[in-house]
Amino acid sequence: MRVMRIVLKIAIALALVVAALAAYGLWVPGRSFSGPQPAPTAEERALADRLAGHIAAIASEPHNTQHPAALERSAVAVEAAFRQMGFEPQIQRYEADGTTVRNIWVTIEPDAGAKDVTTIVVGGHYDSAGDAPGANDNASGTAATLELARMLKSHRPSRTRIHLVAFTNEEAPFWGSADHGAARFADLLISRGETVRGMLSLETLGWFSDVAGSQKYPKPFNWIYPDVGNFVAVVGMPGSRSWLHEVLEPFRRHAHVPTIGGIAPSFIPGIAWSDHAPFSDRGIPALMLTDTAPFRYPHYHRATDTPDKVDVATLARITTALEKTLKELAP
Repeated sequence: MRVMRIVLKIAIALALVVAALAAYGLWVPGRSFSGPQPAPTAEERALADRLAGHIAAIASEPHNTQHPAALERSAVAVEAAFRQMGFEPQIQRYEADGTTVRNIWVTIEPDAGAKDVTTIVVGGHYDSAGDAPGANDNASGTAATLELARMLKSHRPSRTRIHLVAFTNEEAPFWGSADHGAARFADLLISRGETVRGMLSLETLGWFSDVAGSQKYPKPFNWIYPDVGNFVAVVGMPGSRSWLHEVLEPFRRHAHVPTIGGIAPSFIPGIAWSDHAPFSDRGIPALMLTDTAPFRYPHYHRATDTPDKVDVATLARITTALEKTLKELAP
């Protein structure tokens, strides 16, 4: 009898631990959008057209250090887009795999004389994987970053600096290395002494489906979430929970797209597979916004990842919601 009581106590303790971990990782504020999509506004249609133009300019051919001339053309396209908006982009050049590569960004500065300024970083990588053109992975995230710069150009936050970054070298063999573009940029901000409040990685955001079975998950999430790939996932690793809640609540209010969110350890497949990981590794709260890439997108890292595959109408809704969210995070 005593042994049974001990076993029961252990079982109850384990159940409480599992419940606590689930609450920590899976409870998120706000309510996901549901129901039919509203008709796009004229502004959203124009935004979708601009996003499509950026994606075609950046990702009509494979572009990475295996295809250095094409990577240069993509970088030039990013710089040209920023300049067309009236920015002079900032550049962080470095050598990787015998190729000169660069991060490219613009900054929305706070009011002159602002004190106790903190930084928010928003960005997506513009390099592609192998022989894939990389339209969804990840010209979609880069295009959204470019349009956020346009939308926020006249915004003057009171005490927040916003860096909008096109990162290089996210794909293999650089992910997780010292030559990962996001790692270089995170180290640059640390060396400058900037206090980074949080980072948002816009990663593979252009494929959505209302078909049952269109969404897969790594275990154990396949037991929790629905199998319809019509949502944006907002995820991070332990240490980013407060930032997740701070971002997801307004994003859910503004997004006419279903959303899920949560915190999970980096050993779960997919959780750390983007530019947020180097920031998180350095103790900076960081999140990834994604359509879940290989768990949904059939053209992931394939030659068929071309601009015609990207759902720019939904990407426009996501970008509009991000603009409104950032204005709330950095009023």
